[in-house]
Amino acid sequence: MTTSRQNHLKGQTSPYLLQHLHNPVDWYPWGEEALDKAQREGKPLLVSIGYSACHWCHVMERESFTDPGVADLMNALFVCVKVDREERPDIDHLYMDAVQLVSGRGGWPLNCFALPDGRPFWGGTYFPKDQWKGILDRVASLFREQHDEVVAQAGNLTRGVASNALIPEGDGEARFSRDDLQQVIDQVVSAMDATEGGTRGAPKFPLPVVHEFLLQCHGKTGNSQALDLLALSLDKMAGGGIYDQIGGGFSRYATDGRWRVPHFEKMLYDNAQLVSLYARAWQVTGTERYRQVVYETIAFANRELGEPGGLYHAALDADSQGEEGRYYVWTEEEVDRALGEAGPLIREFFRVGEEGLWEQGRNILLRREEPEVFASRKGLDPERFRRDLKQAVKRLLQVREQRVRPALDNKVIVSWNALMIGALCDAYAAFQEQEFLDRALRAAIRILEQGRDRQGVLYRKLEGGRAVIEGFLDDHALLIQALIRLYEVSMETRFILAARDLAFRVMERFTLPGSSLFAFAPSGGKSLPAPACEVMDNVIPASNSVMAHNLFRLAQLFGVPEWGQRSSDMLRDVSGHLNRFGSSFSNWGSLLMNHVLPFHTVVVAGPRAGERIMDLNRHYLPGVLVAGTTGPENPLPVFQGRYDPDRTRFFVCSFGQCREPAATVDEVLQQLSPVAPF
Repeated sequence: MTTSRQNHLKGQTSPYLLQHLHNPVDWYPWGEEALDKAQREGKPLLVSIGYSACHWCHVMERESFTDPGVADLMNALFVCVKVDREERPDIDHLYMDAVQLVSGRGGWPLNCFALPDGRPFWGGTYFPKDQWKGILDRVASLFREQHDEVVAQAGNLTRGVASNALIPEGDGEARFSRDDLQQVIDQVVSAMDATEGGTRGAPKFPLPVVHEFLLQCHGKTGNSQALDLLALSLDKMAGGGIYDQIGGGFSRYATDGRWRVPHFEKMLYDNAQLVSLYARAWQVTGTERYRQVVYETIAFANRELGEPGGLYHAALDADSQGEEGRYYVWTEEEVDRALGEAGPLIREFFRVGEEGLWEQGRNILLRREEPEVFASRKGLDPERFRRDLKQAVKRLLQVREQRVRPALDNKVIVSWNALMIGALCDAYAAFQEQEFLDRALRAAIRILEQGRDRQGVLYRKLEGGRAVIEGFLDDHALLIQALIRLYEVSMETRFILAARDLAFRVMERFTLPGSSLFAFAPSGGKSLPAPACEVMDNVIPASNSVMAHNLFRLAQLFGVPEWGQRSSDMLRDVSGHLNRFGSSFSNWGSLLMNHVLPFHTVVVAGPRAGERIMDLNRHYLPGVLVAGTTGPENPLPVFQGRYDPDRTRFFVCSFGQCREPAATVDEVLQQLSPVAPF
């Protein structure tokens, strides 16, 4: 029997790995020690991948990885490797792609079997204990008794993963048409659920990148259907169980088709992108509920994910007290005990005991109508009910905070924090709340000062004030995107120069031979059996699509046509996928929109540029890049010859061609008016 109560995960910083430190499974972190052991002992690798907030990861750990008998079997037959997919997304890409090729599906926990050199040959996701034990025996027997076939399968599978990852560089001119864009719009619209919002079917993920495409489509073309579908989705999400009606913030997804029952883990990346989306949607619609969601979600992030240095932790667990969602759900008695006489009315508003009833007498709070509508229906004064509701929510939050809290994943991931910096900038642009800008500035400065070494190498995460693990393409691309946005709202030139420097580093360190696209992992380190190249937009836009946007924008500011051409080449080379799977390439679709429809750089120069930019940024401006300066000395080429100490002017330019200077925001908006629908 296994007697050791501590394995080779001691000294790791990942909360997910440390959750498995005392498993009887002799887990190793990914690295040379595990691969050398597998080679030396002639055993296959068992690579198990998950993350700390993952509910089914916890279930499989409880059922199998803490069971001494199962652990003995795993230890005897395999070298067992535990990977945090958020810490090492490059490893996750490799084995997830392999499992999806084998089984047609993926998810976490991800359990993949590989040769001692790391090449995968079979895998799956969650398995119940008895099934898992049978799989362990069968895979080990295959490895011993049909070794040549297993090696051949690993070779074929690894080549398949590599082939799928590589989109070869085309040699034709990058040409795009309005018909191409119309095809993408039609595909995205057809994928939407016109009754419940979001994309069709269940489970329902928020997918901010898809909704952002719809918002940009409306903003650039005036397409009313795109706005209607977007508003439906935002309303349904904000009123459903996926949104925390008491504490703010969104869960990762809804397990059903009506946004009712969430998978309760809360991720920084979801909440950051949704802050951006709701803030921009408010700029278009003025819907008060959207403003409320932005403020509440930022408050949630600051309260529950914020860390003292101004950055944000990664996630909150789905479980507390060993139960999924226990922290968030309410019985009727709990609501009445917290609110007294107000309990029954507030219960009715949040659908407690009705649609909100979930399991074991507990309820998920839902908000299916606005307070004013509910009050009118009940014959109440709407303004008084809104005040009473606000006090009730405050009291319920106070009571909830006395419960056992979900575990915090305290990783500080650069790419996810970059999304939050961008979100704070978008919220600041919409609402002019100085605190939002201050937090964005503080976070960006912290990453630039502590997230890079003396040679300028960007790292993936910060741990205890020190940077660990070199950054991947998503860290670079999303940070560049955030710095561009921060420059647009702050006019601080250091941020756009930092974005430019990071772009140079991407060009140097992430080149993928034979492709216009970039590799996911930097060159120079020990490579995995198959390189990853992230192309498909998912819950986070693909790092390559983000980088293509960055190069497109930086080319306008710095006058580097090679970067603009590289962006066009990247779009050209993925266009075959874009034309067939529009909703899975939505961020590429937004880039196509910038190529097909007018894209403008608005240059604001003069002593009052800061005020003018604040006025301009109140408006939703898709397909617009804003650059401002209040002084004559500015290194950006777009300001050359445009500063006048006696007046502040706007220059609306498109690829170097500028209109007559404008004196007011209204004049600028007229020049930026959307094109006619097609």
